[in-house]
Amino acid sequence: MNLLQQLRLGFRSLLLHKLRSALAVLGILIGVTAVIWLVAMGEGVSFQAQQQIKDLGATSIIVRSVKPTEDSDLGGGSRTGIAYGLLREDYDRLLTNVPTIREAVPMREISREVRQREFSVDAQLIGCTPTYFEINRLTIARGRPLSDTDLERYDNVAVLAHEVAQRLFPIEDPLGRAVLVGDDFYVVVGIAAPRTAAAAIGGSFAARQYDRDVYVPISTFRARIGDRVFTVRGGTFQNETVELNQITAVVDDVRHVDSTAEIIRNLLARYHKVNDYAIVVPKELLEQAETMRTMFNVLLLLIAGISLLVGGIGIMNIMLATVTERTREIGIRRALGATKGEIVRQFLWETVVLSGTGGLLGVACGFLCGPTVAAVREGIRSFLPDVWATLPATIRGLEPLLAPWSIVAAFGISVGVGIVFGIYPARRAADMDPIEALRHE
Repeated sequence: MNLLQQLRLGFRSLLLHKLRSALAVLGILIGVTAVIWLVAMGEGVSFQAQQQIKDLGATSIIVRSVKPTEDSDLGGGSRTGIAYGLLREDYDRLLTNVPTIREAVPMREISREVRQREFSVDAQLIGCTPTYFEINRLTIARGRPLSDTDLERYDNVAVLAHEVAQRLFPIEDPLGRAVLVGDDFYVVVGIAAPRTAAAAIGGSFAARQYDRDVYVPISTFRARIGDRVFTVRGGTFQNETVELNQITAVVDDVRHVDSTAEIIRNLLARYHKVNDYAIVVPKELLEQAETMRTMFNVLLLLIAGISLLVGGIGIMNIMLATVTERTREIGIRRALGATKGEIVRQFLWETVVLSGTGGLLGVACGFLCGPTVAAVREGIRSFLPDVWATLPATIRGLEPLLAPWSIVAAFGISVGVGIVFGIYPARRAADMDPIEALRHE
C-alpha cells in the first residue's frame, strides 16, 4: 500500500505542471523510440545481408574471373586481344585434385539483347548446367529447367527469368515460343520464378539481377557464341577471351570449407601467372557479417543513448525546479517527522514515474517502426517512382526487425536514467534545513 501511495503521490505532483512533465516524458519517449527503431533498422539490413550470403551456400566456394589491371602481362597482341580468367582446365583440375569437392558448377555469362518480334530486352545470357538452378536456389514457375540431354545435344533451348518473360511476352504464353539472341533462335522451355535482386556483399561479390537472366546450356553457349567476345566501348574496339566466368565448388562438409578454399588458391596460383580470378567463401562472409552486426548494434545504441541522456538531463532540470517550488512542502513534511530517506524516495518515485511513462510510450511507438517504414516505402513508390527506381535493392526491400532485447534494454535504460538523474535533486531536497524550508516563501 505504501508503494501504491507513493506512485499516486508522484503522479499527482507531476500533474500539477502538466506541460512541464509532458516535455520531460517526450524526451525519454524520443530516446526509447530511437533505440528501438535504429536497432530494428540495423537488424533488418543485417538479416538481408546474411540471407544473401546464406543463399550462396555455407558449403560453397565461388571462384570468379576478374580482369587484371592494365599493367599486368596478359599476353597476346592487339589482333588476338587479351585472354584472362578461369579455364575449362581449371574446372577439370578442381574436380580431379580436390577430393573434398562434391560437385562443381561452371558458368559463362555475357550481356546480350534478346528479341521476340517487336519486343526486346537487354538481358544477361547465362550458359550453365542444370545443377546451376539448384545451387543458386532458382525455382521454375512454369515449364522445366535445363536438362543433361540439352547439354549433350547442344540444344537451342532457354529458360527465361520472370521479368524477361513478362517483357518479351506481355500477352502470349512464352513456353514453346522462340526468342532471338544475336543470330540464333532459342526455344523457351521454362520460366523461372521471381527472385529478389542480390546486393553487392562487402565488395567481394557483385550485385546480381536474377530477373534479367536468360539461361541456356553451357555447351550451346560455347558452340554458338564461343569464348571470344568483341565489344566497342568509348570508340575503342576490345577483343577479350574468357572461357568461364565462374565456378561454384560445393564442399562435402562445412568443416572442410576453409581448407578446401586454401587448396583451391594454391592450385590456381600454380597455373595462373597473373591474378585474374577471385575466390569468395560465403562462410567467411557470414562470420564477418555477424561481427559487423554486433559492432553496428553497439554503435546504434551509443547514438540512441545520447537521446536518453538528453532526456535525463531534462528530467534533472525539472526536478531541481520542482524541489525549489516545493521547499515549504518539504519543510512541513520534515517537521511532521518525515526522514531524509522518505524525502529522497518521494522525489525518486516522481522521476521514476516520469521516465517510466516515457519508456512505456516509447516502447509503444517502437512497435510502429515496421508500419511506418512500409508506409514511407509505399509513398515513395507511388508518388516518386523516379526516386524509387534509383534506390538500391537493399533499401527497397528493407524490412525492420524488432529485437526483443532492444525493447527491454531501452525501457530499462530509460528507468535507470530517471533514477540516476533524479538522485541529486532528491538528495538536495532531503538535505534542506527544516527551519529554513518552513521560512521559505
